[in-house]
Amino acid sequence: MSTSEKPSTDRKLLDEVRDVMRLRHYSIHTERTYCDWIKRYIRYHRMTSRQDLIDGEDKIETFLTHLAVDKAVAPSTQNQAMNALVFLYRHVPKTIGVRSIFFASFFWSNLTTF
Repeated sequence: MSTSEKPSTDRKLLDEVRDVMRLRHYSIHTERTYCDWIKRYIRYHRMTSRQDLIDGEDKIETFLTHLAVDKAVAPSTQNQAMNALVFLYRHVPKTIGVRSIFFASFFWSNLTTF
């Protein structure tokens, strides 16, 4: 089996994110930015497997709070990070738990401005 024929479970998460973004014709700049935020999110929570992405609601909230309080990022920066994480949980669902997918949809539709 060549590398291009690997099943999706063997692929890295960020490779899947990039593939979905390219299929949806996102800008290369958006792709890089979102992947960077997703990497920061994964590092912040010290995630080691896809299973760590399950129950993302609390993890997303903790990460965004960390950015706002500890890092003192601007609201627009916090929104950018949130959009990247919502993209991850909404559009790369086969690697994440169903509960998190529904949360992402709910979170996005009920979001208030920071």
